[in-house]
Amino acid sequence: MTNPRYLLGTEANRIFMASESYELLRFGTGFPAANGGSGWLNDDGTLDPAQGVQTWITCRMAHVYSIGAMLGYPHAGELADAALKGLTGILHDDANGGWHPQVNEDGTPEPGKICYTHAFVILAASSALLAGRPGAKALLDEALATFDQRFWDEETGLAVDTWNTEFTELDPYRGLNANMHTVEAFLAVADATGDNRYRVRAGRIIDHVIGWARGNEWRIPEHFTSDWGIDLEFNADKKDDQFKPYGATPGHGIEWARLITQWALSSFANLEGAAPYVEAAEQLFARAVADAWNTDGTVGLAYTTDWEGHPVVTDRMHWTLAEGLNTAATLYAATGKDEYIDWYATFAQYVDEQIIDHEGGSWFHQLDKDNHVIGTVWPGKSDLYHAFQSTLIPFLDPAVSIATAVHNAR
Repeated sequence: MTNPRYLLGTEANRIFMASESYELLRFGTGFPAANGGSGWLNDDGTLDPAQGVQTWITCRMAHVYSIGAMLGYPHAGELADAALKGLTGILHDDANGGWHPQVNEDGTPEPGKICYTHAFVILAASSALLAGRPGAKALLDEALATFDQRFWDEETGLAVDTWNTEFTELDPYRGLNANMHTVEAFLAVADATGDNRYRVRAGRIIDHVIGWARGNEWRIPEHFTSDWGIDLEFNADKKDDQFKPYGATPGHGIEWARLITQWALSSFANLEGAAPYVEAAEQLFARAVADAWNTDGTVGLAYTTDWEGHPVVTDRMHWTLAEGLNTAATLYAATGKDEYIDWYATFAQYVDEQIIDHEGGSWFHQLDKDNHVIGTVWPGKSDLYHAFQSTLIPFLDPAVSIATAVHNAR
């Protein structure tokens, strides 16, 4: 019999996850850097100064604590404001527009302008707007204008990836990690503001992704050339890259499955219209767990596989399990199939037994294939975003972005 602590729909599971929501918010309260924004959290929740102040982490913390403020967590609004101070201050490029990837420990900004980080600025500003944080509307307006001008390619219906600092030279690399978080950001802003143009754009990206995945046995190609030619061998010499690993990333297949389902449920008036997209999401989920769950001799989800589905990087990343919880619950809500209840329970038990740091707080970010904590790709416990969302999304409207769903449920 499944422990009710892990069974979606039970009071025990809701209490378990609610307690995790507040534990994560407690753990992260030391994130603000001296001049605004968020640093990288160590294992004990202190800041690692060597990592500087990073825009994507700052955005994630603004997003999380904006939601925390809507949940009534003490001082969450002020913490969100501390993150937003970084986005309007040291992380913003006043000379060229947009946001630096990070500001280093010595105060110098990292070069370049990255789609991934700009998508997270949109997400953060959308959540802050819903939470009523000062300056959120102006930040969102600027973030959207910058993204529309620099990163959105209307002709192809996809986002480009990386510019130089001055926005004069566009790198030829194109990638789906940035586009995945662009979909997330576009759905968030559509829900928060009612501007449906961004939901339509998200659908254009999703149509591309489903086409590529269907043509590749539902393993999503991640890396592309400037004309969107698939590059299956990208980073073959750097297989465990933080953001652009070689091969297929099953955790991304799972995460895309949730975003596709959310988009479909919010875009069609009935389940019949959404059905082809939900079916595609089910295929992505099925492929990911078949390739990566318990396939290398020990329990857990392998980080990457090759194009035949054999594990390549066998480390377990906490975010893949967080997305597993979200997607299993979302697919259950969309289909009513008991297999997704079972997957949710499987993931929840693994998270409880292996991923949650019950002594030090937060979640371990990286384990090896034998489930020992390591930090070769993700040292420390950089931020709260994936873990925190997985304690809420399974209990919210699957058609609505997390911040808007929390806002509407108050």
